[in-house]
Amino acid sequence: MQEIRELSLPELREKMRELSEKPFRAEQIYSWLHERLCASFDEMSNLSLPLREKLREHFRLFLPEPVRILSSSLDGTRKFIFRLEDGHIIESVFMRYRHGNTVCISSQVGCRMGCRFCASTLEGLARNLSAAEMLTQVYQIQRLLGERISNVVVMGSGEPLDNYENLTKFVRMISDERGLHLSQRNLTVSTCGLVPELLRLSEEGFQLTLALSLHAPKDEIRRRLMPIAARYPLSELLPAVRHYFERTGRRVSFEYSVVRDLNDTKEEAEALSTLLKKLRDGGEGSAGQQKGFPLHVNLIPVNPIRERSWERPERRRIEDFQHVLEKNGISATIRREMGADISGACGQLRRDYLGEKRCETN
Repeated sequence: MQEIRELSLPELREKMRELSEKPFRAEQIYSWLHERLCASFDEMSNLSLPLREKLREHFRLFLPEPVRILSSSLDGTRKFIFRLEDGHIIESVFMRYRHGNTVCISSQVGCRMGCRFCASTLEGLARNLSAAEMLTQVYQIQRLLGERISNVVVMGSGEPLDNYENLTKFVRMISDERGLHLSQRNLTVSTCGLVPELLRLSEEGFQLTLALSLHAPKDEIRRRLMPIAARYPLSELLPAVRHYFERTGRRVSFEYSVVRDLNDTKEEAEALSTLLKKLRDGGEGSAGQQKGFPLHVNLIPVNPIRERSWERPERRRIEDFQHVLEKNGISATIRREMGADISGACGQLRRDYLGEKRCETN
């Protein structure tokens, strides 16, 4: 039985025809699903009882179950542990900013990229999330908190471009004017750098902000942090990033997890400045291309996890790194830690919850 939120509006119209219902019923149902964010078919009050019963016979309708919610007393951040329909556990985060409410969602259960500083990947990839499971993280948080979500970042557990088809369907549906109608300019997709998928994303016609996990200006160090760097070195990755900008005109943010005594020296900052200036100014300026584009470095003090030995540098050392970048004309900020009193490395909340459940069953 199919999850009904998986269906786009054209697909839902076709299903109505198959069920001998008038096509306009699809618009009514789609509105209940993606505008009013209903939790059951019974809420669809402008549909007849026979039609609601028919929907129950042919489709599933599920919202992720919140099994734990951590609330920050500092800034209103909420961290959610959700249980999916098959029992898998994922995590999502709600953050308040001056520019609006932001939700960070997961795109996979676990991850297979193997980044050394990330708890999400410690047990590998269980499965991809469907487009509906990505959408309903946003929907459920908006329902639970009663607050409009204006920005979404696909930056939780998982590598979004490793779940390409579901990611792009999610983008189309959440930005659809008949749903939540979030501007694609308010959607950010984070990637560790899958070059073929990044090039493919460049041609989708989206207006997404790209956040690239860079973490080092040299392949040698990057490979120590990110195994995927062995497959896609900087000589392949950065031209793909440049192509993304030339096709979309959208800013690129470079995520840089700062690890003590590994990638946090002034020499590394100078090397990063040189690398990014070359990338920024290296366009040919020919027809269809833009010479120079807005890029930004987001410095992230690494969040230590028990299973790894990485440590975060002193604040002053990170600030010195930032100053070197700015001196070289590279925009850089140090990420503000939202919900610092309920902090946990990416994927760690889920891992802790699963560990507790294993202990309870032993």
